[in-house]
Amino acid sequence: MISYNKEITFDTFVRWLGYALLGVGIYILLNYLSGVLLPFAVGWLIAYLLYPIVKFVQYKMRVKIRVVSIIITLLFVIAVVGGMLWLIIPPMIEQFEKLGGLVTTYIEQKANVGSIPDAIREWTDNHREEINKFLHSKDFNEGLKAAVPQMFQFVGKTANIIISIVGSLIALLYMFFILMDYEYLTENWIKIFPKKSRGFWRELAGDASRELNNYLRGQGLVALTMGILFCIGFTIIDFPMAIGLGILIGIMDMVPYLHTLALVPTVFLSLLKAADTGQNFWLILLSALAVFAIVQVIIDMIVTPKIMGKAMGLNPAILLLSLSVWGALLGFIGLIIALPLTTLLMAYYQRYVTRENEEEEEVKSKSEK
Repeated sequence: MISYNKEITFDTFVRWLGYALLGVGIYILLNYLSGVLLPFAVGWLIAYLLYPIVKFVQYKMRVKIRVVSIIITLLFVIAVVGGMLWLIIPPMIEQFEKLGGLVTTYIEQKANVGSIPDAIREWTDNHREEINKFLHSKDFNEGLKAAVPQMFQFVGKTANIIISIVGSLIALLYMFFILMDYEYLTENWIKIFPKKSRGFWRELAGDASRELNNYLRGQGLVALTMGILFCIGFTIIDFPMAIGLGILIGIMDMVPYLHTLALVPTVFLSLLKAADTGQNFWLILLSALAVFAIVQVIIDMIVTPKIMGKAMGLNPAILLLSLSVWGALLGFIGLIIALPLTTLLMAYYQRYVTRENEEEEEVKSKSEK
């Protein structure tokens, strides 16, 4: 039985207060340096994901030079990603072109005009005086003054996009150099901590790596299964962009339940098919929603419990709660790392707070005696 009457001395209180202040200071420092540390973290994550392929290329395919094995891995990944984009983007462009044609035809029929550009040019010539008067009016000048700050905001957003692209390039550089010395870095990073605490940090890193591996393998299988089922379902009902949309949904499901956002393009494609073929829009949409419902039931009732339940050991309610909490704290990255972090925190809570492992070991040892 665990005793909770342990006396808290002044030295213990000061020590724990120091730990708390140190934790707060580290959090403030990381938050301040987040813009600098984020590319490094992303680069390390990409290196972590690509290292098994690099290792396979170097040792199984006998490419002895690490730089060459990294380049081969990157070319392979680029080819896979390019193939997926080829299955998604060209059909999407085709659907948008078809939508533009339908909208143009509809406007020309309703307005009784032969060509929209000619109609615009004719209207402009007939109302030239009104247009000049409006351009010199007070309302137009005030509207222009109000629009100028918005233009500067747009320029600022464009600059942020450029900065993000530069950050992505820096992350790729980090990834390359980390892969060059991956074994050395993963084995020797522990030396930044004092020798007394290295055991804890080594154990923590091992647990984190194990949970992240379980999550990536499990969620990858779930996403692959979901993508295949959606491709089959959309093909059966002859839905537009069936293969591309199925692949897109599978990729989105790497973050649990993010694939529900695919309902937006599903509604758009249903409307486009109805306008193109003359079929009933609601019938097309209901058939697509039926595919969503059937696939979701199969995933939630069969696939996820078998794969993720065994891999992560999380109840679906805890899964949704962890996604909400980590998503609110860390945004999109929080959604990605929510399940490994939650599983890790629960394991350490049971190990160091409730000490369930110790009690189980005591019961096991007594039963063996």
